[in-house]
Amino acid sequence: MSIVGPRPIIAKELPRYGEACAMYLAMTPGCAGIWQCSGRNELQYEQRVEMDVDYYWKASLTFDLCLIARTFVAVLTRRGAC
Repeated sequence: MSIVGPRPIIAKELPRYGEACAMYLAMTPGCAGIWQCSGRNELQYEQRVEMDVDYYWKASLTFDLCLIARTFVAVLTRRGAC
């Protein structure tokens, strides 16, 4: 597990990624990521998949640092938490 990346999923969730499955499997799961700072449980699963694909294409040190900062704010404000 890394600091930034898509959240880990269980095996039975993998089919929900469809054609994006290969992209998800190519990434190392992380603690902080685009889904965590963009609404978490307020989003549909399909939106989570789209965000993971978006992260696949945009992954960089700069983007990771931005996501860490946004995740920190999301945690403090409890945005999207159950």
